[in-house]
Amino acid sequence: MTKENVTLNAKQESFAQALFNAYQNHQPLKMADWDGVVTDDDTAYAVQDRFAALKKLPTGGYKVSLTSKKTQDMFDSDCPLYGQQVDSHFLPSPALLSLKKQTMDPLLEVELGFRATEDLKPDDSLEDLLHKTTVCGTVELPDCRFTDWFPDLNKFNVMSDCAVGGFVVYGLERPADEVFATVEDAANVNMTLYHNGQKQSSGQSSEVLGNPFKSLSWLVGKLAEQGKEFRTGQLVSSGTFLLPPHLTKGVWTAKFDHGFGDVTVNVND
Repeated sequence: MTKENVTLNAKQESFAQALFNAYQNHQPLKMADWDGVVTDDDTAYAVQDRFAALKKLPTGGYKVSLTSKKTQDMFDSDCPLYGQQVDSHFLPSPALLSLKKQTMDPLLEVELGFRATEDLKPDDSLEDLLHKTTVCGTVELPDCRFTDWFPDLNKFNVMSDCAVGGFVVYGLERPADEVFATVEDAANVNMTLYHNGQKQSSGQSSEVLGNPFKSLSWLVGKLAEQGKEFRTGQLVSSGTFLLPPHLTKGVWTAKFDHGFGDVTVNVND
């Protein structure tokens, strides 16, 4: 089933509008008010499309979530999911954000980002994707239009809410085939996360479906199923290296190897 086959009912249309209203005014929804409104993947993506359309802003790219067995189990899923992200919510590092003015209930994830240097196709091999993208370190800040959402929000509402998309802060971009001699090398990127100079955790890119290029390939294929395309210039944050902490005030820095350098987010009130 593609998105063209899904017709939202009145309650689902109201849900998309409620998500948009919460996005605009930062007044969170209550999970109990919307339980059972969306009960399948196709409808969830159709609500997401409607929510994204209401923003009337360009889609700068995507985020992929549930790219590890642990996170899939948390949300009762057997595959990843994606969310459309507005262009203005992709920020170069170092970025400055206000918790009260720009977020609602954010987390922090550390990922690899891929930007398409030409349109990506569902029959592209992982090797093709290596030659058709740039790569960078990212700090993604998942955020949600529901109160007290993590980790209890059901999968379909996560999907409807653009995969709880917030901001993506990205670091130095380089041609992927210059960073990695082979696709397999992308599974061996290491990262350590610091908050105000204190080490918080560390992780490796192999946590992302075994290799972040597999996440990118999944996304390109899923978009094609829905009549969409990952276009030249769009960026995806491909899946987290670690379980996300809650975002708090201070300086958050993700330090990568492989020459990616640091990605920094300065968070104030």
